[in-house]
Amino acid sequence: MIAKLTGKIEYLKNSYAVVDVSGVGYKVNLSAYTFGKVAGTSEISLFIHTYVREDTLALYGFLVPEELEMFELLISISGIGPKAGMSILSIATPKTIKTAILNEDPSILTKVSGIGKKTAERVILELQNKVADISVGDKEEATIDVDSIEALMTMGYSNTEARDALKNVPVDIKDVGDRIKTALKNLGKR
Repeated sequence: MIAKLTGKIEYLKNSYAVVDVSGVGYKVNLSAYTFGKVAGTSEISLFIHTYVREDTLALYGFLVPEELEMFELLISISGIGPKAGMSILSIATPKTIKTAILNEDPSILTKVSGIGKKTAERVILELQNKVADISVGDKEEATIDVDSIEALMTMGYSNTEARDALKNVPVDIKDVGDRIKTALKNLGKR
């Protein structure tokens, strides 16, 4: 089982990278966050989930262990495969997803194509005990972040750019409009 890869990026396209590790190229599927972060770099170190089924062997790579942990929790649920798990991680951070699960808020999960209300409620039910001891914030914070990211993305910014800009917004700013204005100022400074 492959758990971590460090090497040179040979090829980067859409949602995957080919990582050269000592002359062997590994095709690694990337989350939207990781893809945005590695674009323009030549060396990479990824935490890997090796997905094996009777007709599939695929690698999924993440820059941070928290994202890998959330991915593995998500795909442990019946009906949520790697594609859906990556889609969920593309719309929200692991912190936001954990907050939604703890607060029994399916609205974040249902924004992913192919995940309906029943599936989202099952995810919440099955994962609530697994993430219950992790302190991550409140329901309002999770909703504000998702709404702010969506608004910035409709303005033409990538998911990664939106997340990075919102990281620098003070947590005491709760209004979505004010968070977006501050994030836009941060984006303008780059």
